[in-house]
Amino acid sequence: MNAKNAKPIPAASDRPLWQRLALRRLKFLAFVAVLLAVVLGGSYLFAPQWLVQADAKRQAMAAHVDKHSVQVGDTTWVYFEGGQGPTLLVLHGFDASKEVWLKQMEQLTPHFHVIAPDLPGWGESTREEGASYNIDAQVARLDGFVQALRLPRFVLIGHSMGGAIAGVYAAEHPEHVAELALIDSFGLKADENDFARGALAGKNPFIYDDREQFATATALAFAKPLDLPGRFQDVLIKRNQQNRAFIERTFDELRDPSQYLALQNRLDKLSMPVLGLWCHDDKIIDISALDSLRNGLKNASAISTSTLNGCNHMPILEKPDETARILTSFALSH
Repeated sequence: MNAKNAKPIPAASDRPLWQRLALRRLKFLAFVAVLLAVVLGGSYLFAPQWLVQADAKRQAMAAHVDKHSVQVGDTTWVYFEGGQGPTLLVLHGFDASKEVWLKQMEQLTPHFHVIAPDLPGWGESTREEGASYNIDAQVARLDGFVQALRLPRFVLIGHSMGGAIAGVYAAEHPEHVAELALIDSFGLKADENDFARGALAGKNPFIYDDREQFATATALAFAKPLDLPGRFQDVLIKRNQQNRAFIERTFDELRDPSQYLALQNRLDKLSMPVLGLWCHDDKIIDISALDSLRNGLKNASAISTSTLNGCNHMPILEKPDETARILTSFALSH
């Protein structure tokens, strides 16, 4: 085509109205996309904690839960709550927080009223300098929390350290606990593994100062490496450093036989239905603890046990669907 026959490109003012509006919308969307990329990229590099917090809020919205707080004596409890139906009270483990339950809550709130607190000393709940946060002290605090919320009889669910707290609470306050579910629970007699030998020798694997140490620590709890962006890892590393003194002090408290056998010594006091749920290849609390649980429950009205493959110590995160199904079936079966 020669220049004589070429058609001139119409000026913007000569284009139909719908084209002009479409172009304006495309330019606006492009501007928003660039702005979001700059903001998110800047946040990821310079303020990744904002993105971590935003993701937790996103998960809470998906789970249909709200964040609340209640003052009980000297302790402010911060907790997630949502759903309707029978009440489930879920307790997290060592060096964790209420957020680890959000995947479970997303599946449980359509059927249950679920409450997931930050245990005192952890997450956003109060930590008193110099106070004890061992199993017995937390059980006493938990009773105050239950009374403050005026909870009806509930299903009590605990993971790891939260399992020991849940089990001891159920033994001492059976009037409040309709059913008890223990997930890879601390506080039971188990075969000694590498983790237990190191812990008894005073080695604390839950402290880390860089991404390599973070990977080593999380490999103890997860069957597969965590797919977590590097700057998100940095947020958790910094949080671990800020909480270092408390983590080490509480870890040392839990090394006492009165603590790591706290639940074992009270199993015969449990009269409600009890579920034991374990990952078969748990590197922290050996699965032999499940036998100790079964054999020690002399007076429980019903005993259920389940094991999961393909996970380590965190089935609530590694196997969320299977864990939620087992918990739902147990809670509705009695």
